[in-house]
Amino acid sequence: MEARDIELLEKFLPQDVELKTLWDEHIIYKKQLEKLENKSFRTPAEELTLKEIKKLKLDGKTRLHMLLEKYRNAEA
Repeated sequence: MEARDIELLEKFLPQDVELKTLWDEHIIYKKQLEKLENKSFRTPAEELTLKEIKKLKLDGKTRLHMLLEKYRNAEA
């Protein structure tokens, strides 16, 4: 994530519930992915979970970037 995005997060997280929720979910998904990806062997169920988490994380990241873009434009 770019430095500008981090600045926007720090500025608007306390007042934007949706932004905070998306950021918190992003952190949770990142930790879950790291845990699953670091396993030397994954069961088929874990592989499915891994794919689902990646989809959820990507969707959330897209929405997060849309909100940050809104804030970037508002400050320009």
